[in-house]
Amino acid sequence: MRIGRKYSGIIFDFNGVLWWDRVLQEQAWRRFAKQQFGISLTDELLETEVHGRNNRHTLEFLSKRELDKNEVRQLSEQKESYYRDLCLALGDEFKLSPGAEILLNQLAAYEIPRTIATASGKENIDFFREQLLLDRWFDPREIVYDDGSNPGKPAPEVYLQAAKRLLLQPAACIVVEDSLSGIQSARSAGIGYVVAVSSGENVEHKQIDGVDQVINNLGGLDWKALLS
Repeated sequence: MRIGRKYSGIIFDFNGVLWWDRVLQEQAWRRFAKQQFGISLTDELLETEVHGRNNRHTLEFLSKRELDKNEVRQLSEQKESYYRDLCLALGDEFKLSPGAEILLNQLAAYEIPRTIATASGKENIDFFREQLLLDRWFDPREIVYDDGSNPGKPAPEVYLQAAKRLLLQPAACIVVEDSLSGIQSARSAGIGYVVAVSSGENVEHKQIDGVDQVINNLGGLDWKALLS
């Protein structure tokens, strides 16, 4: 673990970090792609065109053309409906990832600036807020989600916007990510310290350029050593 300085705030990706849903996302996208476009998504395509990407990117990849806002909204809702049903079907297993609740309680107790920057849309964020009670730890006004106003990861805008909402410079922030596109986004934004969660659901992150630390779950994040 490389620690060159103390940082002032922390930004979490959501899907794959605070909520381990990689398998559910893949199930939902595979079902949607097959039914809507007749496309079978391979593991490689899921890694490059789905994980960490916003819906517009994936939908335009599947449709092989640019889509207008209405098309993106309609197709997204169809896919996300599949996905939310899978989440709810888990019952009590629909919960935050290992170590997340303890970590978030500690950050809140020490008043560490924190937010979420995700490729999910507002409907899913509202769903997560209601089902997982996220407002206990996050100010909804500071959460950055896909509202169609930025190109999404791996472009840097998502993390630049998240740092701005915390009133911090990107170099003063830690980002916790799980996807290749998210890691690239954080580095492009000039984030000071990038942590990769390698949960066993996703690819091995130890050899990825730009990753400062790899953890198996959020319980492995030594936040006191990192955050001022």
